[in-house]
Amino acid sequence: MAVIHRTTLTPTKLELLTSWLPTRPWYEGEGRPELLKGGGFRLDDPKGEVGIDFMVVTDVSGDRSVSYHVPLTYRGAPLEDTAHALIGTAEHGVLGPRWVYDGTHDPVLVAQLHALLHGDAEPQHQSVSDTPDPSVVASLTGAPVPGPVRLTGVADGPHATDIVVDGDGGGRLTLRFTRVMRPGEADAGRTRGHVTAGWRLHDETEARGVYVVVLDAPR
Repeated sequence: MAVIHRTTLTPTKLELLTSWLPTRPWYEGEGRPELLKGGGFRLDDPKGEVGIDFMVVTDVSGDRSVSYHVPLTYRGAPLEDTAHALIGTAEHGVLGPRWVYDGTHDPVLVAQLHALLHGDAEPQHQSVSDTPDPSVVASLTGAPVPGPVRLTGVADGPHATDIVVDGDGGGRLTLRFTRVMRPGEADAGRTRGHVTAGWRLHDETEARGVYVVVLDAPR
């Protein structure tokens, strides 16, 4: 299981996201955001090489606060052919240089999310080492998509990012990453599955909502 180091990251994740968020089509603010950590959860990379973080941040710069889901991956070297998904680089106090990516473009995050949906990965507490997070709920209905899976497309929309995955054993799914977070449960009648978890609003009250929705991918 991943070890959460109590050390520094320079620049911080919030500092990196402050510059990156306004470049996204789903960012609802105007100008420079003022970000607070909202929570989330982690998944483990079986090889122990890539950090996987499903992070929520809340922008309190405007008249109303807005929470955003930003899945991140942390790598010790650049990910080949993915410069467009690089959020920035940072210096970790223990691990050294880290390349921080929008995780929707990272095949390791996608593979572990697929494993979570199929019951083959356990969600982890975001800030405590070796601690499962049972509050994260993943479900999938219908025929499974046998792994390993390949990431074959990524598209940003006004409120979500859709990625298409193909299973080597057949089958195809769309994983819709909610970007603008709203409290509420998934509409199970219109989807094949979902991942739900909690986060904190700007006033420290607890919220719960949909991080990822699973849909049948168009052929």
